[in-house]
Amino acid sequence: MNTDIAAGKWKQLKGQVRAKWGQLTDDEFDKIAGKREEFAGILQERYGVERDRAEEYFDDLRDNNP
Repeated sequence: MNTDIAAGKWKQLKGQVRAKWGQLTDDEFDKIAGKREEFAGILQERYGVERDRAEEYFDDLRDNNP
């Protein structure tokens, strides 16, 4: 299964991510660029979120936003 979000869709979802995780910087958003592993790693570093929880949030974003 593809665990990344297409670039176009990621641009649309950034607003939702920014609302929930407001401390993420533009550089971090650029680094994430819709990649699950990057997203989980940055949330671990920045917020202390467990990797499994960060991946679940990413998967929810990807799967529940057409």
